[in-house]
Order: sequence, then structure tokens, then C-alpha cells
Amino acid sequence: MTDAYDISLGREDDIPGILLLQEANLAERGGGLAVRQTADWYRRAILERSIVVGRHDRKVVGYVLGTSLAAKAHVMIVQTMLRLFPPPPDCYLYGPICVAESQRGKGIAGALFEVLKTHMAGRPAMTFIRADNIPSLRAHRKMGMNELGAFEAEDVPYVALNYSE
Repeated sequence: MTDAYDISLGREDDIPGILLLQEANLAERGGGLAVRQTADWYRRAILERSIVVGRHDRKVVGYVLGTSLAAKAHVMIVQTMLRLFPPPPDCYLYGPICVAESQRGKGIAGALFEVLKTHMAGRPAMTFIRADNIPSLRAHRKMGMNELGAFEAEDVPYVALNYSE
């Protein structure tokens, strides 16, 4: 099923598609993304080789980030999670992951994560998901992530998860 996708590290020409996908999936629009990033932020992620992009018919239909904890240290949700659930050594922050609504349920989230895990050479990962985002929690459990526990940031409940091989 995922053979129809081109999945690889992000490229400069992916940024417009990434931004469109991000905007459509922000929490303020009913989506699951909690934080808006800028084009420059994604440009740095591409230069740091920390974003994996899925394309279908040359259109960006999904992406996932694997960034250093320091790269997102300014994000309050991340600060709260790491204070409550101290990360293991050499841990990176997984996410966000974003998949176009038209492509959900086709295995692209798992395929993006597999490429990211390979690129990160088996390092442990941590992430958080809104507690009311049941489809995402289910998908991440299926991808082998384990729940660390619940926490709250800005009066919104989240679930912290981790992955280690």
C-alpha cells in the first residue's frame, strides 16, 4: 500500500507543501497539531536532516520530525513533558507527524516512522499527543510506542509516549 509513496528526507522544495499540510492540521482548525512552525524552522530541519517527508504524485501528503530536545526546548508543552518524564540518554523528540486527511489509514504514518527510525539509527524517542486524539494514540501504539503517562499543559490534557528498540 505504501509503495505509491516517495518517502525520504525532506528537501527545500517540500516546504510549501509542508506548510499547507501544517495549516490544515493545526488545533485551531480542529487538527491535532499543537504548535505552528515557520518556513525558516522547517528549512533548518531540512538542513539538519531531521524531517522525513512522504509524497504522492509529487505532492506532500505527510511528514514527521525527529529533532533534538534542544531544538524544541522553547516549547512549553515539551518543557512540561520532559520535566515529568525525564528522557533517556541520546533521546530525540519525535514529531509532530502530520498526514493529509485523504491519506490516513493507508499506512503512511508507520512508513514515515520506519524511515525516521532508520535515519536516527535506533535512538530512543519521546513524543506527546493530545489525550482526546484517540486515532493518533491508537496509531502510535500500533507503531510500537509505549505510554509514559498523562500530563497537562495550558489546561489541555496530553499523553507522553516513548519508543526504544
